[in-house]
Amino acid sequence: MNLLQILAICGMLSPILYTAMWILGGILLPDYSHIRDDISSLMAVGAPRKRVFDSFLITSSVLLFVFYLGLPWGINNGQGSIVGPILFLISGFLGMLVALFFPLDEGGEITSYRGKMHLALVFGSGLLLIAGMVVVWFELAGVAVWNSFAMYSLISAIVALVLMIISGIFIRSSYRGLLERLGVSTFMLYYFALALMVFLTN
Repeated sequence: MNLLQILAICGMLSPILYTAMWILGGILLPDYSHIRDDISSLMAVGAPRKRVFDSFLITSSVLLFVFYLGLPWGINNGQGSIVGPILFLISGFLGMLVALFFPLDEGGEITSYRGKMHLALVFGSGLLLIAGMVVVWFELAGVAVWNSFAMYSLISAIVALVLMIISGIFIRSSYRGLLERLGVSTFMLYYFALALMVFLTN
């Protein structure tokens, strides 16, 4: 097993840990609703068992960032533009900032500078990731081994953008948790698929 494959395993573990985190939240917290409550509420200031969920989020974010560090060499044997991987890397860095320094305010509210930064960084990270998906599609559409993934990348970008817009519109609704999970699942599946492709092609 080489270094790129080890980094790819980190990339595959990241979405698994993140998904396990919010599933565990529904099990450990009787008042927590997957339909009503967003995932970030698990790590909000004063949230029950915050440290447990913080550990999941930080570990997941660091694993993803570490995977992105090797991505320029992991896609198509390092050939072509590095714009896509750099966008992913910046997105991952913003994700780590959220995990380490910018939880939501108490009760999952967005009132303080910290809470507003949480929202801005999450959306910024998502938009960068979507842009990276589009770049990956453009760069890999004609590469034999990667062309199917390139199309998946474009489809994922479109779906993720639509779901982000819908989540933004209904951010104050009683269904924000469900809408967020639909959007997040698109990203999580993409992380796993990208890491799996890097593992299999290196």
